[in-house]
Amino acid sequence: MSRIKTTLDALKAQKRKALIPYVMAGFPNAGITPALMHGMVESGADIIELGVPFSDPMADGPVIQKAGEAALRLGIGMSHVLDMVKTFRQKDSTTPVVLMGYANPVECYDLQHGAHAFVKHAASAGVDGVLIVDYPPEECEDFATTLRADNMDLIFLLAPTSTDARIEQVARVASGYVYYVSLKGITGAGHLDTDAVEAMLPRIRKHVHIPVGVGFGIRDAATAQTVGRVADAVVIGSRIIQLLEAAPQGNEIASVREFLHGIRVALDA
Repeated sequence: MSRIKTTLDALKAQKRKALIPYVMAGFPNAGITPALMHGMVESGADIIELGVPFSDPMADGPVIQKAGEAALRLGIGMSHVLDMVKTFRQKDSTTPVVLMGYANPVECYDLQHGAHAFVKHAASAGVDGVLIVDYPPEECEDFATTLRADNMDLIFLLAPTSTDARIEQVARVASGYVYYVSLKGITGAGHLDTDAVEAMLPRIRKHVHIPVGVGFGIRDAATAQTVGRVADAVVIGSRIIQLLEAAPQGNEIASVREFLHGIRVALDA
């Protein structure tokens, strides 16, 4: 059983919702990421999504795009991201870590290190799941099987525009959880329509029998609490990147911890 399933099953038994923060690996500096991950866990995070920097992130809004560009300028690549997970695992063997990114860094890693090297090295580092934005579910069955052999989950995005046929395709190959992108367009955009989220989730759950996380547009405790009433997990990314960017040097982790603590309290209320 994967660490993600173990974590989400335990939360369900406790009637609690998962808090899943996203952070870009290597932002705002190359050395901060493992300590930031620990800080997020100490503030109530249940699963961590760790962004893999990529030069053409088509689903990312300007906030996450800028963070990825900053990480790339520091030379952060897939090998560094896996090393960060390995460092995190030295002190935390229970919190699931999901790598979120695009196909190109995964495929380049395999070209450089050999077939299936990414899966082998990710498992060895302590990665629990992979969300690759531009991997279509109809082409992913072999990849999903390879991941599951190492107790890793393949996670997919669903959107307000997803048809029943697309939801069924995702349901066939996804494991761990699915991530419902609650806004059309790019990350960090616009106003979140919580009524629309509530209306969409029964359609998803008709086909998908694993937990459903909701993200894109969640910026404060009140919105997180509202979404948490209908979703199994709340995912927050752009707001965390903004806090890291705005915090005085040396105070970045404290700023994120304070924010996430407020979200955790709201979800548990």
